Amino acid sequence: MTEQTGARELFQAAYEHRYTWDENFPGYSADVEIKQGDEVYSGSVRINSDLTVEVTGFSDEKVQESVYNQMRDIVTHRKRSSFAQAHGKNEFSLGETDSTGAVEISVKGDAMGSNYKVRGKEISQVSRVMGPMAFTINTNSSLDTGEGYLSSGYNAIFRNAKTGELKGKREFEDTFEKFGDYYVMTHQVVEAIEGDSRITTEFTFSNIRLLAMAVV
Repeated sequence: MTEQTGARELFQAAYEHRYTWDENFPGYSADVEIKQGDEVYSGSVRINSDLTVEVTGFSDEKVQESVYNQMRDIVTHRKRSSFAQAHGKNEFSLGETDSTGAVEISVKGDAMGSNYKVRGKEISQVSRVMGPMAFTINTNSSLDTGEGYLSSGYNAIFRNAKTGELKGKREFEDTFEKFGDYYVMTHQVVEAIEGDSRITTEFTFSNIRLLAMAVV
């Protein structure tokens, strides 16, 4: 059990070191412009204090749906939940340490078959299987907010879960700024790589305003 305890403690320290919004988060609104090649789209987004998402104003329905999904991903990563809630029933074991000093941590009991690497007090890699697709997310750079870290440079690699065949790759560069007491994404560049094809999409968030807290 010594190894299990050490793995749990190592992963818990990294999990709790992630930057998340606290219970006083008021939500925010922003305008967003999306550039992909010669195409430009614009609209508005809103994350409410209960972390529900609203996206309006885009002329293309598929683009609007894509932005909605992106904002839901942001909420997923910023939503605060205790380690006991998220991983209390899982079992952890230590694996190898790679050349960068990142330690493999295997998880038993996770519905998506998640495995991780932890470097220092940051989760540097997440590997999961979702149906026929396996994906690995590698964090290459991060922002230390003083209240936890935010991944700022990372990639996602997608493979066939059965054969290991490479299906695609995404490279991300995220920029954050502090508004009031909270860090919010202001810019994101996504490079999608599939075979010889490379498509770059740029998201710029502007006119960011925290929402007023409701007076009870």
